[in-house]
Amino acid sequence: MSTVQLRRYQVKSGEMEGFVERWHLVLPARQQYGFEVLFAFVDRSTNQFVWAVSHEGDNDAFDAAEKRLMESPEGAAIRAEYQAADHRGRLPVELLDNMFITKVDVLHQIWPTT
Repeated sequence: MSTVQLRRYQVKSGEMEGFVERWHLVLPARQQYGFEVLFAFVDRSTNQFVWAVSHEGDNDAFDAAEKRLMESPEGAAIRAEYQAADHRGRLPVELLDNMFITKVDVLHQIWPTT
């Protein structure tokens, strides 16, 4: 059993390219902590970035793995890389107008599982 989290970000006007560039920085660490990115989309017509990430286990296992990642040396390194990638030292969340993060039920899966 896997838990899937859907993340929808409303990116500030003119900030999509910088946001996507920094988003890629988190992927190796997420994979190291057992997360799998299922998809990521940019909807330029609405300036939204939408992605889904899964982790083996229930909601508690997902949350525990995410907490381990954020409190790890890799999590600290990601935050430092985020700030270094932006000439004003902003974190990705500072490039957003809004974000919606929720766990979802998968009704029909078309991506392969590992």
